[in-house]
Amino acid sequence: METYGYNNPESSQNPNPGYNQGNYRSEKKLAAGILAILLGGLGIHKFYLGYTKEGIIQLVLTFVTCGAASIVGLIEGILYLIMADEQFDRTYVQNKKGWF
Repeated sequence: METYGYNNPESSQNPNPGYNQGNYRSEKKLAAGILAILLGGLGIHKFYLGYTKEGIIQLVLTFVTCGAASIVGLIEGILYLIMADEQFDRTYVQNKKGWF
């Protein structure tokens, strides 16, 4: 008797690909973290993740505060890099959470 789904290790059907695998790596985490640390004041990391509205807000805030709001990008970059890959993907890629 052949089984399909979770109980069959030979089954290629996985409803949640990437998770439940030992060496999962987020595709956007490292790039977003580095962009946030280096260019966070310009909101480049927000645009990279697909958050256009939040990127524009970050850019305007940085210019209005003469660069003081760029600390938000630095904090977000650090948070991105210390966060687990699966958590990063769930929070910022799948659930589209715009701010930390």
